[in-house]
Amino acid sequence: MLRILLRVLAGLVVLVVLAVVAGPFLISGKPSDGLASNAEAASAESRFVGIPFVGTAGLAVHYLEPPSPALSEAPSDATAFLLLHGFTFNAWTWQPVLDAFAARGRAVAYDQLPYGLSAKPMRADWDGPNPYSKDAAITQLFAVMDALGLERAVLVGNSSGGTLALEAALAHPERVSALVLVAPWVYATRPTLPEWLASLPQMRRLSLLIARKLGEDGALMDLSYADATKISDARRAQFGIHTRIAGWDLAWGELLALSLSAPVTVSAHLAEVRIPVLLVSGETDRLVPIEDSRRVAEALPDATFAVIEGCGHVPQEECPQAFEAVVGDWLDARGL
Repeated sequence: MLRILLRVLAGLVVLVVLAVVAGPFLISGKPSDGLASNAEAASAESRFVGIPFVGTAGLAVHYLEPPSPALSEAPSDATAFLLLHGFTFNAWTWQPVLDAFAARGRAVAYDQLPYGLSAKPMRADWDGPNPYSKDAAITQLFAVMDALGLERAVLVGNSSGGTLALEAALAHPERVSALVLVAPWVYATRPTLPEWLASLPQMRRLSLLIARKLGEDGALMDLSYADATKISDARRAQFGIHTRIAGWDLAWGELLALSLSAPVTVSAHLAEVRIPVLLVSGETDRLVPIEDSRRVAEALPDATFAVIEGCGHVPQEECPQAFEAVVGDWLDARGL
């Protein structure tokens, strides 16, 4: 009887190992169907600009930029604003407050790769640096500024966009005049894996599965609001516009696979950020705790901390008027 039990147990162990090793290959690696061109999915306010990136034929970046009434009378060095969305979001997260920024100078919100309608390169599309790395995101940020003629700007970043804004300010402080960080993802506690493990074919298929889940169901958007009933059908359509593009899921999978082995380390360098910073947190943020944002503010040499009541992780969407008031008062006090 003992031998039989041992054989059964050994058989179960083999089945578990096979499931772990081979199971992920049951996840389809076929790209999603959809439109061949990002421009075909564009709205009337959409714009595109091409930027160079080593090892590629160039990358098309989608952005939004409303007319700026301030520009007709503004000097050439007027304040410009570059707005950076968070993880799984896109440039439309800034649409409710874009006009308020444009009233002060140029205001540009763009889709970071591979979100929204920006390029979605896959492995066959590059033969140099990975276009989804942290360094690549910084390079692309300044390439967008160059392509649009923005020599210097206030970087406004939400969530992981706030992390990118901090990294960019550290990389090229001469090109960043100030930061507005909305619930920045700085003290991240997500687990990271060794690069060899994250790059295994099985892990890449699992990353693809997770990417599809995140990109299709909108659950992260619901969590980003204090009251998800405020999210309109039109806003949900904007959030999911990437799903109209063929192969979007493979591109998101590439980004997610890389992120598994890329820890967030910017918290170790906050004392080096010497420009003025406004930290904004929603009172009921469920993704980045309010105390994490307060902690970031305390670690920065020149920071102001503000809380917007009744809002979650994306106050620029959920409470645009309150957000505009907080940011506007701070910009006025700083002469920006």
